[in-house]
This record gives sequence, C-alpha cells and structure tokens, in this order.
Amino acid sequence: MQPFTERVIQVIKAIPEGSVMTYGQIAEQAGSRRAARQVVRILHSLSGAHKLPWHRVVNAKGEIAIRDVESRDIQILYLDGEGVQVSREGTVDLDKYRYCPAEAEQS
Repeated sequence: MQPFTERVIQVIKAIPEGSVMTYGQIAEQAGSRRAARQVVRILHSLSGAHKLPWHRVVNAKGEIAIRDVESRDIQILYLDGEGVQVSREGTVDLDKYRYCPAEAEQS
C-alpha cells in the first residue's frame, strides 16, 4: 500500500462521530492538497476492507457527492444517526460539522 493511501485511511478513521471532512481536506491532511479525487478512489475501493466511516466525507460545498439514490440515503441516515443535520438538498453545514484536526489538537 502506498504511503499516501495509508495516511488517507488514518485521517478518515480519525474523523469523530458527528463530524465530517471534505475530500480535499483529507487529501491535504494526508500530504497532497490536490489529491481529492484520489481520496474518492481510496474511499470507493477500501472503505469495506478498512471499515472506514465513509459517510463522514462530503465534497467541498458540504454536499453528499454520491449519486446512487440508495447509497445517498444510507449516508444521510448514518449522518442523521450521529446528529449531523443534512438539508433536503443533501448538504451539511460545514461551519457547524466540519472536523479540523489542527483545531482539535489545540483544544
């Protein structure tokens, strides 16, 4: 496994319940700010094997990026179960729910 992939997995596993991170934010935390699409690929191919909390990842606008209706509904259900409010349009308030590891370390 590539070092970047390992770092992405660790960043995603560290997202606490009730919070979300964006694909780009995860890429930056893993050391490659411009690799958001690679984060998507890693989530798609490795979520099951590594038990990743895939539902805690949204796009830069706070939108659920999954287009498959069933998977989208599951993501909304999981987020709702953790107390994350998702709008009718499928967006999350990033100001309220975004997890910022650097800020968490300072607390």
